[in-house]
Amino acid sequence: MPIKVGDKLPNATFRIMTAEGPKPKTTDDIFKGKKVALFAVPGAFTPTCTNMHMPSFLNNADAFKKKGVDTIAVTGVNDVFVMEAWKKSTGAAGKVEFLADGNADFAKAIDMTLDASGNGLGIRSKRYSMLVDDGVVKKLNIEDAPGKCDLSGGQALLGQI
Repeated sequence: MPIKVGDKLPNATFRIMTAEGPKPKTTDDIFKGKKVALFAVPGAFTPTCTNMHMPSFLNNADAFKKKGVDTIAVTGVNDVFVMEAWKKSTGAAGKVEFLADGNADFAKAIDMTLDASGNGLGIRSKRYSMLVDDGVVKKLNIEDAPGKCDLSGGQALLGQI
């Protein structure tokens, strides 16, 4: 059953890039005691993710902070090296935390996977955004198609806070 408002996020481990190389980061590390705007993309460097979804959060980063959001984070079923390259190419360093879910463990745990194998992309994450407060989902916006970024964009989530 997909995650819903009021649910606590399950325990999962992402990979992040550090100066020492890839390191694990758990859901507790990210969400415990914090208010986090999390958005998920089907794939780094894909057109909708790069041209619409990421900018919708980058352009609103200051507004999220003013509304008490501690962290803006993005996750996708990509490896940590791809996520790091995407971070650099989008200019999001210092504004958005990039959480690699290379094996789709988190996407599976919250039942937000997307089978994009018909397009040669394998299992991916659905496109969504959520506001998480101390590990509990407070707002959740799920797109009905991977190429859309209407419900899950930064402006939409910001308007719900």
